[in-house]
Amino acid sequence: MINVFVLQNGRLNQVPIESRSDLENVAPVWVDLTDPNDDERAWVKAIYGVILPGEDEVKDIEASARYYEAENGDLHLRTDFLLEEEEGPSRVITVAFILAKKMLFSVHTDDLPVFRLVRMRARSRPGSIADYMDVLIDLYATDAEYSADALEGIYQNLEEVSRRVLQKEFTDQDAAATLNAIAHEEDLNGRIRRNMMDTRRAVSFLMRGRLLNAEQFEEARQILRDIESLDGHTSFLFDKINFLMDATVGFININQNKIIKIFSVASVAFLPPTLIASIYGMNFKRFPELDWSFGYPFALALMVGSMITPFWFFRRRGWLK
Repeated sequence: MINVFVLQNGRLNQVPIESRSDLENVAPVWVDLTDPNDDERAWVKAIYGVILPGEDEVKDIEASARYYEAENGDLHLRTDFLLEEEEGPSRVITVAFILAKKMLFSVHTDDLPVFRLVRMRARSRPGSIADYMDVLIDLYATDAEYSADALEGIYQNLEEVSRRVLQKEFTDQDAAATLNAIAHEEDLNGRIRRNMMDTRRAVSFLMRGRLLNAEQFEEARQILRDIESLDGHTSFLFDKINFLMDATVGFININQNKIIKIFSVASVAFLPPTLIASIYGMNFKRFPELDWSFGYPFALALMVGSMITPFWFFRRRGWLK
C-alpha cells in the first residue's frame, strides 16, 4: 500500500493513489509505503529514481550501517519503531527512510501507530510541517511520546500486579498469572528501552550530519532530552519488576513450605505410635490377646494419646496455622 502526502498550508494532506498516473500528477513531501508490492516499487523507481530496499535488506542490515549516503546522494536511515499489540507480545518494526529530492520515503511491513499519529496531528495543527525533514523529526518526536505512553501503561499494569501479589491469599494459580504478567511487562519494557536507544542514535546522526536548520536542531535536542528523561523510568520499572518477581517466587516458596510442613508434622506425630506398636509387639511370647486381654485396648489408647500430644503441642506453638 502506498500513501502519498502533499504539503498544503503546513498540513499533510493525503492524496489517494490508484495508478501510476495518480502518482505522477502530485508533488509529494512524504511517500509512505506499507508492505509495497512490485508495481508500487516500480512506480517509485520510474518516477522519482529511488530504489526501495527489500524486506530482507531492511532487516539484515548491520547495526554499524544503519545510516549511510548512497552514491547518488540519497540518504538512507534505518530506525526501529515500537508496535504494541493488544493480543500477543509487542514487536519492534524496522523502518527504512530515504531522503531524496527533498522528499521523504518510508518503507515498512506493518502500519505503525506512530505514523498514524503524525498524519492525524499534521492535519489538525496547521503550520507545524514545513518540509520533508520536519516530517522525519515529527516522527521521531511522536515515537518518543508513544514510548512514554507505553511506559505509563506498564506502570498501571504493574500496580495491578502489586495488588495481586500483596493480597491476603496468594495461591499457586495467582502466582502463575502474576509471573506471566510480569514477563509480559518486562519484555515490553526492554523493547521500549531498545526503541528509545535507536531513536536517540537516529536523531544524533541527523544533528551531527548538519542536516537540520536551527529550529529543527532545537527540536531534535528536545527529543534527546525527552528520551533521557525516559531512561530513568525504564530503570525504575526494571527494579520494580525484579522486586515483584522476587516477591512472587518468595510466596511460591512459602506455599511449598506449607506442604512440606504438613508432611513434617505428620511424620513427627506418627513416630510415637509406631514406636509403641513396635515395643508392644516384641514383648509377648505368644499372641498378645492370649497373655493379656486388655493388651490391644491399652496399646491402642497409648498410641492415640501419643499421636494427639504432638498435634496439641504444635497447635499451641502456632506451627499448624
